Amino acid sequence: MPEPVTPLHAIVPEAAAGRRFDAVLAELFPSYSRSRLSSWIKSGDALLDGREVRPRDLVRGGEAVTLTVVLDIQTHSEPEDIALDVLYEDEHVIVIDKPAGLVVHPAAGNKRGTLVNALIAHCGDSLSGIGGEKRPGIVHRLDKDTSGLLVVAKNDRAHRALAAQFADHGRAGPLQRAYLALVWGVPSPPRGEIEAPIGRDPRSRTKMAVRAGGRRALTRYEVHEVYHRAGKAVASLVECTLETGRTHQIRVHLAHIGHPLLGDPVYGAGFRSKAAALSPATQTALEALSRQALHAFRLGFAHPVSGKPSRFESKLPADLAHLVKALKTM
Repeated sequence: MPEPVTPLHAIVPEAAAGRRFDAVLAELFPSYSRSRLSSWIKSGDALLDGREVRPRDLVRGGEAVTLTVVLDIQTHSEPEDIALDVLYEDEHVIVIDKPAGLVVHPAAGNKRGTLVNALIAHCGDSLSGIGGEKRPGIVHRLDKDTSGLLVVAKNDRAHRALAAQFADHGRAGPLQRAYLALVWGVPSPPRGEIEAPIGRDPRSRTKMAVRAGGRRALTRYEVHEVYHRAGKAVASLVECTLETGRTHQIRVHLAHIGHPLLGDPVYGAGFRSKAAALSPATQTALEALSRQALHAFRLGFAHPVSGKPSRFESKLPADLAHLVKALKTM
């Protein structure tokens, strides 16, 4: 049977006035799916100023939100013996270095072979149930073809604490999410911010886009290395940190300022001709990549039980390291 846990609390931002409660709730608690949050509103587990409301009801701004997460003890995902690169593990959390190509949780078209299937086999029944049947223990995610660091909650106490940190985006704690990206050209200035709202692309439901009415999104970036050929800068290595966590955020934001990721088949398709500016060996390395050049290399958070700041770093995987070497020697 589902079991309620200690409620989570938040305040509706004043800027959210006039928006639907379910949409605002999804921004306040991004660890949970929109459909799941909507079901909790309907069941009275998500209250606005202590009152039950409907998902479509509009907020005024400044109201107190109380969310009582309801656990799903059972999981229908099957355990699978998939090797995991575990950087750290205790009875509360597990930190994984996810390879490119591994889907985080089951969804349409990816019922098996996911990180969740591997975690169930690795952790057994200890995984947190708050994430639901398809997302046990999951508090954040990476795209299938983005490699790098993920923390997973192994019990409900850890899940609640980590979810609160990700919902706060590191404003009041040590949460850090940093990525290394290989991009076309060189962003200018070499250090800056990209703040532009992101929403579904009205022309393609599988893509995101910078658009009016989208959700607030802020990416900070810093250029680390610039790669030249024949005296011309053709690509660069950029560190990106997130203040918000929108779908495809880094990929969308860098494409928006004219510097999409190398190898990105969705947001960098218009830059395929740029490959002609690379040396033959570098073109071969880029073709072998077969994914967007993005790696989540740093992850920091407060341990959900001890409160001790925890920080992990991951080296570039072999495919990206090979491409960097080729870019340096053009």
